[in-house]
Amino acid sequence: MSEDISWLIAREIPRLRRYARSLVKDATRADDLVQDALERALLKQRQVRQQSSLRGWLLRIVYTVYLNGRKNRYAPPPQSFDDVVVPHPSTPARQLRHVECASVLEALDRLPDGQRDAILLVALEGLPYDEAARVLGVEVGTLKSRLSRGREALRELTGGMAEAGAPTVRRIK
Repeated sequence: MSEDISWLIAREIPRLRRYARSLVKDATRADDLVQDALERALLKQRQVRQQSSLRGWLLRIVYTVYLNGRKNRYAPPPQSFDDVVVPHPSTPARQLRHVECASVLEALDRLPDGQRDAILLVALEGLPYDEAARVLGVEVGTLKSRLSRGREALRELTGGMAEAGAPTVRRIK
């Protein structure tokens, strides 16, 4: 039984890494987050039977570990001026789509945590509302409210790009 659960958990690692990467911008810190979450999941694997979804349970663990360590362990590293890339003002963007996607990602970073987390779980991870609400520890109505406010804020922050045929926030495999 334990071996079966470990195998099922291992199958979810790519999704856990993608979600951790959306929470923690630094790839190394995101990998640390996944490792810490997997440690906790393996220690508590007996709880899996009580859950309706293994993926939701694992995402909940990643989110909880992130919340517990976001002020110190998973905080973004300090940025120096050497790390800042300033584009040459006369160089046009090579790919408009890339610039639009970067704009949406930047807007996502500017959303309040609750709205961003709701959008990431529903749009990026493709979780149903009830499962995403369980991961975040909120009621379904609260999740829907955060999604609605978050989507509206994204429209405002991106200048309505989504309505003009620009990239929309959707699930990425």
